Amino acid sequence: MKKIVAFTKICTLCLFSVVFINCKTSDVNKNTHTEPDTTTTVKTDVVSWLTSPVQAVFFKKQNIEINFTKSENTYPTILVDTTKTYQTMDGFGFALTGGSATLINKLAAKDRTSIIKELFANDSTNIGINYLRISIGASDLSSYPFTYDDIASGQTDLNLESFSINPETYDLIPVLKSILAINPNIKILATPWTAPAWMKTNTNFSGGSLRTDCYDVYARYFVKYVQAMKDKGITIDAITPQNEPLNAYNNPAMLMSATEQAAFIKNNLGPQFKANNITTKIILYDHNCDNTSYPMSILADAETSKYVNGSAFHLYAGDISALSVVHQAHPDKDVYFTEQWVGGPGNFAEDLKWHVKNLIIGAPRNWSKNVIEWNLASDPNYKPHTDGGCSTCLGAITIGTKITRNVGYYIIAHASKFVPDGSVRISSNIIGDLTNVAFLTPSGQKVLIVLNNHSIAEQRFNIQFKGKYATATLSPGAVATYIW
Repeated sequence: MKKIVAFTKICTLCLFSVVFINCKTSDVNKNTHTEPDTTTTVKTDVVSWLTSPVQAVFFKKQNIEINFTKSENTYPTILVDTTKTYQTMDGFGFALTGGSATLINKLAAKDRTSIIKELFANDSTNIGINYLRISIGASDLSSYPFTYDDIASGQTDLNLESFSINPETYDLIPVLKSILAINPNIKILATPWTAPAWMKTNTNFSGGSLRTDCYDVYARYFVKYVQAMKDKGITIDAITPQNEPLNAYNNPAMLMSATEQAAFIKNNLGPQFKANNITTKIILYDHNCDNTSYPMSILADAETSKYVNGSAFHLYAGDISALSVVHQAHPDKDVYFTEQWVGGPGNFAEDLKWHVKNLIIGAPRNWSKNVIEWNLASDPNYKPHTDGGCSTCLGAITIGTKITRNVGYYIIAHASKFVPDGSVRISSNIIGDLTNVAFLTPSGQKVLIVLNNHSIAEQRFNIQFKGKYATATLSPGAVATYIW
């Protein structure tokens, strides 16, 4: 979690809250996606799910007619074209931080089962999260910093005799197993916030760099991690070598320059994975959109690039279009979006609009195969977190005396429920303030996610598909998912 921009974000949110005070995140407590609808169901060609902070509708299936006809009209038109295809999607989800796992695992068995099903089951009443990011060792949203090979100060463990993932057997692994029982195909990305302190130049959890004489042992550390998780029945689909490698101001944290990451991948991590028949993807960078030279300089080296699947990005700085810049330079490599926070207490209206525009719509339109929000769960005081870690990160759910669904829950739900792994992004044009993205699912459904980015005006528009038109309406700041 990048903290140096937190003050700016929080100040911005304070300004937003003056305008949108009636739509703040705490209002979400009254709303879930499972409210019963006792009205007569209308016949419609297009099913729609709406979140509208102005109208206090939170991810609810709409009982309205949106039918295709051959009649044209003067409304702006979004043309959806399944013959123009782009990247295949891996999924939408959250970071299951150590703190998130602890909070979920502490729930009473009935409540734990219920919320895990609601989050991860892909059926008519749940939101079907299909991608997770976890930390290799602690992140800043763990209760304390740790790695899997912490030994006494001044010692080394070059044979990794003290390596153990035992800290994860209490909360993270049990929660992951419960998730996998519901969705065995969920993809998991794993990322370290730091190497063990004894491998680092400053022998500390925070700051410092990986010592060059520890490149080999650290590569073997990754191998042992992937194998240990596999022994627990958990397949790690991909890893990144370092979270936010240009950010030393977190706890834990570690610096890793592009030159260092390239050398580590080319000479150690890639060959170690190959020698041990590990097919886990290596995804580089995992930091902000303001620095494309970092991933592109690594991908430009053929010997390093052969071990790399793609590049991962956050959006605490820069523009989401950076993903397209990297894709266009290296179209044979994938791009991913792996982290973005909501700063508590948040502002529902503006957080919804910004995240849907830039991430749910913006990231896939710029070739990302996934979208991961930060983070899945926090308590009412934004805990757990390390000393010096993010102290205002709002979870998708807040777990206290009751479970509250926050804005991140609805942001991801608009995509995860309807866009399963294996869906393909398809062509759709952007008209004025109606920013959007479209997908074709493996079962043949068409999914169109639309945001009315206008601040005051309702938008009436057409969805055009195969020469027919269906007319829909969105209020200012509203987002809807349309399925047919």
